[in-house]
Amino acid sequence: MYPAQSRRLREEGRVLFDVYILPNGSVGEIRLKRSSGYPRLDEAALEAVRRWRYVPAKRGDEPIPYWYVQPIDFEYSS
Repeated sequence: MYPAQSRRLREEGRVLFDVYILPNGSVGEIRLKRSSGYPRLDEAALEAVRRWRYVPAKRGDEPIPYWYVQPIDFEYSS
């Protein structure tokens, strides 16, 4: 997920998304809440979150849609 060019340039940061999780665990909508400061990192994080599946929230035994704040951290390590 860490873009090769960003790794070479030692770009680091935290991206925050508001993610709308559907009752089946898929992602319904994603909104950028806070940028890492690097568009390349933000885009890589967005592409990853689009593919993820979540455990849905439940009310009783029934899965429900909900908004979740998803952090993604990019930290350079040699």
